[in-house]
Amino acid sequence: MLAIFDVEGVLLDAEFLPILAEKINKQDEIWAITRQGIEGKINWEEGLKRRIELLRGIDFQTCKEVSDSLKIMIGAKEACRALKAAGWKIMAVSGGFTIMTDRLKDELGLDYVFSNKLIFKDGKLDGVIIDVDSDKAKSAIIKINEWKEEKKNIVVVVDGANDIKLFNICGLGVAFRAQDVVKELATVTLEEKDLSKLIDLINKHYGLKIPLQTVA
Repeated sequence: MLAIFDVEGVLLDAEFLPILAEKINKQDEIWAITRQGIEGKINWEEGLKRRIELLRGIDFQTCKEVSDSLKIMIGAKEACRALKAAGWKIMAVSGGFTIMTDRLKDELGLDYVFSNKLIFKDGKLDGVIIDVDSDKAKSAIIKINEWKEEKKNIVVVVDGANDIKLFNICGLGVAFRAQDVVKELATVTLEEKDLSKLIDLINKHYGLKIPLQTVA
């Protein structure tokens, strides 16, 4: 069994670039492009490059501080811990960056993370290497094939229009506090801001009894 999560807005209760943009008073411009991308109104890769261009020159330390300050979503630790204890694999597929996802891997016990890389030159933000584009399923399939996971045994939890191709590769698609277009295509929706509620949905769908673990 495999659970695949989006990161920003799902495993993390934040969007990295808009918060980073506040440091140089460009949050309105960044949010405008971010929103267009999430809503599927502009080419996602193009939007990402435009946002990085606006933030070029910010120093690495600031990027790291912002990324380390992003809060993990309520219930994410409990959900991941419960799934791991039940023998599941957990993958994250993010249009965000390794600077954010590396710590999540440790904190949430993720088996694999696909994300993009920020490029720094002389300690300043200089560009981006896009390994995950708007077709996140393309990335996920690499590991799904390697792990020989069956479609019916895959759960996907996402919130944005740039995530919906992941629904094509899963048995249970969960729209977590999501855009309308995502809700329309999902198997179930979860509006409550608590990822631990995912375990109930999984138990119902698969007829399982995965217990929730409390996290100190």
